[in-house]
Amino acid sequence: MVQQHRRGGGSAVTAVAGGALASLVLVTTGCSGGGAAAEDQQAADPVDTVHRAVEALRSAGSAKARTSMEMASGGTRVTIRGEGVYDFEKPLGRLKVMLPQDPAGVDEHRPITELLTPGALYMKNRGAGVPADKWVRIDTAGLADGNLVTGGATDPLAAAELLLGASAVSYVGETRLAGVPVRHYRGTTEIGRAAERASGANRKVLRAAAKGFSEDTVPFDAYLDEQGRLRKIRHRFSFANDVRADGVRAEGAAAQGGDVMVASTTLLSDFGTAVKAELPAAEDIFAGKIAGS
Repeated sequence: MVQQHRRGGGSAVTAVAGGALASLVLVTTGCSGGGAAAEDQQAADPVDTVHRAVEALRSAGSAKARTSMEMASGGTRVTIRGEGVYDFEKPLGRLKVMLPQDPAGVDEHRPITELLTPGALYMKNRGAGVPADKWVRIDTAGLADGNLVTGGATDPLAAAELLLGASAVSYVGETRLAGVPVRHYRGTTEIGRAAERASGANRKVLRAAAKGFSEDTVPFDAYLDEQGRLRKIRHRFSFANDVRADGVRAEGAAAQGGDVMVASTTLLSDFGTAVKAELPAAEDIFAGKIAGS
């Protein structure tokens, strides 16, 4: 049985992502038993439950992360996958992001190593003209999408904090993910509302995203374990495809036009895992121009 709870305004739309993600691609040319606990969860407020998932992740400390970003524009579909770890206390994550083959299916691309932290994205193997031992740093608060899609993976903490803007949530029921019992919630979140409730630099990042996406309301599916931690979160974005490769909204002839549909999924497991990730020193950051940008 589905339990529905609504707060405030906002209608579900097939929503939010985009042109900025295209710039990354262009760089390359059932049920389980729950007993009383399940009944208590169903009786709880679904909106409050998904809001509390953010604090549950901070309490967990860290986790392994797998990401998938599926982009569709016109008749073209691409999928970018990532794998790594994330420290929710610092917060800081490290992902290895695999780009798709070129349209001819012949070119293999080196994975891009990404360091994710609120306010900044660091990338190695970012593109032509960048020395192999250098990182590219991007101020994510200056991106039209707040880096929810630009890097080909949504920062796991930002993905969770988007839930702070949830205004309509349904409890779908119990299922299992990789053998772990989870509770499935479906609803919509408002990016602008989430931005006002987000922590630290993520507030600026989400404020940028609230201005850059086609719609402020984003549909999501969230799966929480018995400790209230996110095991899986999937957002569906719609992004106006008028963004340059540096993440800035283009004008006139520079705008490509049309919306890009993006489904971003983050899977979390192995909570408490050790995270070996440090931000690069200033001398290791590339200061030149990136080819294709």
